[in-house]
Amino acid sequence: MTALAKRRSSIDYEEHIFDTLPNQGKWTEEEYLRLTDSTSRLVEFTDGFLEPLPRPTNKHQTLLKFLFLAWHAFLDPRGGIVQFTVLRLRLRPGKFREPDLLALLNAKDSRCEDRFWLGADLLAEVVSKDKPSRDLVLKKREYAQAGIPEYWIVNPLNETVIVYRLQGKRYVRHGSFRRGQKATSALLPGFAVDVTALFDADR
Repeated sequence: MTALAKRRSSIDYEEHIFDTLPNQGKWTEEEYLRLTDSTSRLVEFTDGFLEPLPRPTNKHQTLLKFLFLAWHAFLDPRGGIVQFTVLRLRLRPGKFREPDLLALLNAKDSRCEDRFWLGADLLAEVVSKDKPSRDLVLKKREYAQAGIPEYWIVNPLNETVIVYRLQGKRYVRHGSFRRGQKATSALLPGFAVDVTALFDADR
């Protein structure tokens, strides 16, 4: 096959794929789940709309790994479970997010389903440069509305860790932690993360 023929074949294939995919706003939950079952891309879902997310950077993944290991070391001996993206979390009918970290205090919690989770006790997001408001504002509101008891925001842009705890139907700040401090949890008494070590993990 010539280079021109290959190019035409590729264009025809792409047009066919896009013609067969639902339009934005028309996706069903099952269509979204089937799509993300077969791809490693980060894609979230809200009421028929897909939201592709940027690929994580090395720094993002290093921060995520550090916090995952800290949560795992604390929760695993106590019967809890921690998972990381791209495990899907269903916040409500028609709404899926893929948090960077999600944890349950009880590994046998019925919300811990295989294909996706139906809830969590703790969530964490590492802020991405492309759209900081996604983690700082939008997901903060959504996670509170979904009743997630605690939400951690690791922000490499200003090297802070903000921990929110649920009070009623909204989050209140448990603490904002910087270098030289230890980030603590309202939900996990005795747990702490050295903020300096966290942000130096990629050095």
